[in-house]
Amino acid sequence: MLAPAPLLSRDDLRANGVSASSMSRMLRSGELVRLRPGVYLRVAPDRPPTPEEWIVARAHALAMTSRNPPVFSHLTAAALHGLPVRAPSSAKVHVTLPPERPGARNLVVRHRGEVADDERVQRHGIHFTTLERTMADVARTASFETAVCVLDAALRPVTAPKAGVFDGAAADALREQVRAIVQRSAHGRARAWRALGFADGRAQLPGESVSRIRLAELGFAPPDLQVAVAGPAGRDYFIDFGLGDVPAWGEFDGEGKYRDEAVRSNLTLEQVLLREKQREDWIRGATQRPFVRWKWEHLRTRDTLGARLASFGIRPG
Repeated sequence: MLAPAPLLSRDDLRANGVSASSMSRMLRSGELVRLRPGVYLRVAPDRPPTPEEWIVARAHALAMTSRNPPVFSHLTAAALHGLPVRAPSSAKVHVTLPPERPGARNLVVRHRGEVADDERVQRHGIHFTTLERTMADVARTASFETAVCVLDAALRPVTAPKAGVFDGAAADALREQVRAIVQRSAHGRARAWRALGFADGRAQLPGESVSRIRLAELGFAPPDLQVAVAGPAGRDYFIDFGLGDVPAWGEFDGEGKYRDEAVRSNLTLEQVLLREKQREDWIRGATQRPFVRWKWEHLRTRDTLGARLASFGIRPG
């Protein structure tokens, strides 16, 4: 679960020496954000919260100010489970309430329904839907792109726990659990079947999930994922996409491997770039296949990725 950031009340701020005038200044500058009446979050200018961290903070703020804390669900539960939520920025949180529970609250999306005891968990003091129930709710209600990113990430620990390992039986078992939950709903079944059928836990990042969608939209055959190519000294290299109908190699080039020091494993940026170049040169030479990388900017639409691939002479077979 994604751990919540510390939330502050007015009393907390006063105890920390923040005067009323300072508080107003901090709110105007964005250093302090009001999540709910009387509940605030301090934001570091050099490290703003991720979309998922914003969602988690807003969920905890609602729980703090609710007489009867709700069960968080849908995209909010996905963020609480630590899954990537690629959805338009919104201050709203999702909850599921029994049909008879009255009342409306600002910035809350209410889904009417029942959440059985075995479909909810409690962590860090709040209640939210289990992973399987969350997957079902997101698959039924979210856009295809958002749902695939969430489902791929939810499947990953179960079906592809490490490079070169894929447990198809575990993937099928988890999908069947989710489908059984979807089947009980009167709405969104076709949308859920499509997202669940497309989801694949071998996609390691949201960028890889969206890449698979764009490749399908362009007419490429389903790519092989995390393909092993024997490297020097008996070590395998794993490539994001094997475009077997072309044939070519493709890779989503997320910025984390270059910017995040933890991901870089204490290597300098120059060392990472050199290592990536050596890896790519080896794969090209060993397989005699073209190798193309793309970034988020190339995934805006089907056509932007298509243009990137065409510039390397790669088109659907």
